[in-house]
Amino acid sequence: MLLETIQSPADLKALDARQLPPLCTELRHFLVDRVSRTGGHLASNLGVVELTIAIHRVFDTSKDRLVFDVGHQCYVHKALTGRRELFSTLRQFGGLSGFPKPYESVHDAFIAGHASNSVSVALGMARARTLSGMDYSVLALIGDGAMTGGLSYEGMNNAGASGEPLIVILNDNGMSINPNVGGLSAHLNQLRSKPAYYHFKKYYRGLFGKHPARNPVYRFIHRGKTILKQAIFPGSTLFEDMGFTYLGPVDGHDIERLCTVLQWAKDLNGPALIHVRTRKGRGYVHAERNPDRFHGPGPFDVDTGQPLKVSGPDFSRVFGQTLARYAAENPRVCAITAAMSDGTGLSEFAKAFPDRFFDVAIAEGHGVSMSAGLAAQGMIPVFAVYSTFLQRGYDMLAHDVALQRLHVVFGVDRAGLVGADGETHHGCLDALYLPQIPGFTVLCPANFAELRSMLRQALFDVSGPVAVRYPRGGEGAFREDTSGKTLVRLWPEPGEGLPPSGNAGKIILLSYGILVNRLLDAARRLKAERVPVEVWKLNRISPLDAEELCAAFGGCRVLLALEDCFRTGCVGAQINACLSELGRPPQKLILRNAGEEFVPAGSVPELEHALGLDADGIVTAVREAGI
Repeated sequence: MLLETIQSPADLKALDARQLPPLCTELRHFLVDRVSRTGGHLASNLGVVELTIAIHRVFDTSKDRLVFDVGHQCYVHKALTGRRELFSTLRQFGGLSGFPKPYESVHDAFIAGHASNSVSVALGMARARTLSGMDYSVLALIGDGAMTGGLSYEGMNNAGASGEPLIVILNDNGMSINPNVGGLSAHLNQLRSKPAYYHFKKYYRGLFGKHPARNPVYRFIHRGKTILKQAIFPGSTLFEDMGFTYLGPVDGHDIERLCTVLQWAKDLNGPALIHVRTRKGRGYVHAERNPDRFHGPGPFDVDTGQPLKVSGPDFSRVFGQTLARYAAENPRVCAITAAMSDGTGLSEFAKAFPDRFFDVAIAEGHGVSMSAGLAAQGMIPVFAVYSTFLQRGYDMLAHDVALQRLHVVFGVDRAGLVGADGETHHGCLDALYLPQIPGFTVLCPANFAELRSMLRQALFDVSGPVAVRYPRGGEGAFREDTSGKTLVRLWPEPGEGLPPSGNAGKIILLSYGILVNRLLDAARRLKAERVPVEVWKLNRISPLDAEELCAAFGGCRVLLALEDCFRTGCVGAQINACLSELGRPPQKLILRNAGEEFVPAGSVPELEHALGLDADGIVTAVREAGI
C-alpha cells in the first residue's frame, strides 16, 4: 500500500510520477472507508485528491502558506501531512478536526470553517512576507461556491492591484461563475494553457520588475492589450482586469498538468489565478450521483451509500414545513436562504412557492439586506440561516433591519452546540448579540409544537425584527408529557402577567430551548435528595421585562441560569442585572454556560458534560452553592 508509506509530504515528493495514480485510488478508498464510520465532508474531498497531491509536489506547506476556503476539502491534505492514523477520531471529541487547524500541524496555515475569506487572508500573509523580507509562496484554495460571497471579490480586487506574488486556485466543481462559450473561447482557454503563452506572460511581466502593476509603462501597455481583448471577446477578462494572470481551465484530475501549471504560477512572481475543474465525489459512485447528499453525510454503508441511522423529524424540517403552510395562507410570506435550502428545511417551500423563494448563495450580509428591502415594500421575508453564518450579517441586522424597525423574521437554525463541526460552527453567539440590537424579539421554542406556534407569532403577531432560534436535529426536544409540564413554569406566562410572589428561600433553575430537559433531570435528582427547586423556561430572551422578571425571580435564594452560549453578555447575566437594578438580586447567582473559550468538536452530550451543562453539572453546581 503506497498510502501507508506517506508519513509526510517529503515521502510524497519522493514517489515516481507513475505511482501517483494508484496513490489517488488508495486515497479515495481511504476517505470513503474512514468517513463512512465517523461522518464528515466526503464529496468535496474526493474531488480534490489529484489537486492536493500536486500542491504538495510543488510546494512545501510547512513554510509555504496554503489557505483553505471553508476547509471542507482539507482531508487529503491532512492525510498527507502526518495525520492519516488519526482519521478514526475525525470530528470526535478530542480527536482530529474536520477543518484546518494550526494547532494540529505546521502544515495548516489558518483556521477555516466559514466561506470567502481565503484570498483576503492570503494577501495579508503575502504582504507580511514582503514586509519581513522572507521567501515563501502563498496560495488560496477557493471553491466556486465560496466565490459567490462578496468578500472573495473584495480580496481579489485588492490582491490583484497589490502586485504581490500570490496564487489563487479556483476549484470549479460544476457551478460555473462566468461560463466561457464559443470557438474563440475554447481556443483562448487552450492557448492560455500552453507553454508558449506562459513563457510570454512571464517574460512580459519580468521586463517591468517585481511589481509590474506599479510601472506606468506596463500599465499603459496592459490597458491597450485589455481594450483590444475586450473588443474581440467582451466579458472574458474578469480576473485579468483585477490584475491576475489567468491560467486554465485545467483538468483537476491530471496531476502532471496540475504540477506544471502550479510551477508556472509560482514562477510568475505576481498575482495568478489557476482555474481548476474537478468533479465532486469522484471515485465513489454514490457520491458522484448525489454530491449534495454526500457533502457532509453521517456514518453510512459503503456498499449501498445508505445512512446507518435513519433520522426522524428535526427542527429544520418542521420549520420549513410550517413556513410553507403559513405561506399558503398569506401571499406576502417569502423565504430566503444562503445556499442552504436543504439544510434549513426550505426545499419543500422552494418547490411549492418558487416565485417566493430566494437563494442568495453564500452571501449572508446580502441576504439580510435583501430581506430588509422586501419588508420595506410590504412583504414578510423569512431568512432561514445557521446561527454561525448569521454572524456575517451583523451590520446589516442593525443598520438595514432594526434601525427602521422592519418586520423581518429570522429562522436561526443550529443555535447552541452543534457537535462535530466544532469551533467554527457552534451557534454560541446569536443569543448574545441579537438581544443587544434595539427592537429585536428573540423567541426560543423547546419542541416542535412551540416552534410552530412561535413561527406563527413571529409572522403575524410581532412587529419589527424577530428571531426564532432552535437547535440542530430533533433529539432532546422538551418533553410534553404531563410530568414535565407540572414541573416547569414559563416566563412569560401565555396571556397573563405574573403576580408578585415570595421568592425568599427558593432555588430556581432557569433556561430556554431544549436545555430545560437538563434542568428537569437535575430537579428530579435534587428533589430525591430533599432539595426543593423550581424549574423555569424562558419562552423569549428578548425583550426582557425587568418588573416581570423581578416578580418571578427577585430575591430568590439561588438562581441558576443554564445556557449553551458564551458567558459574557449571557441571558442569565442580563436577568441578574435587571434584578439588581430593582434592588432584588438573587442571594446566589450561578451561571452555567459555554464559558469564555471557543468550544471544540464532539457530540452534544459529550460537550454538555464537559461544560457542566448536563444534569450532573447542574446538581454539582447546586451542591457547591452550599444548599
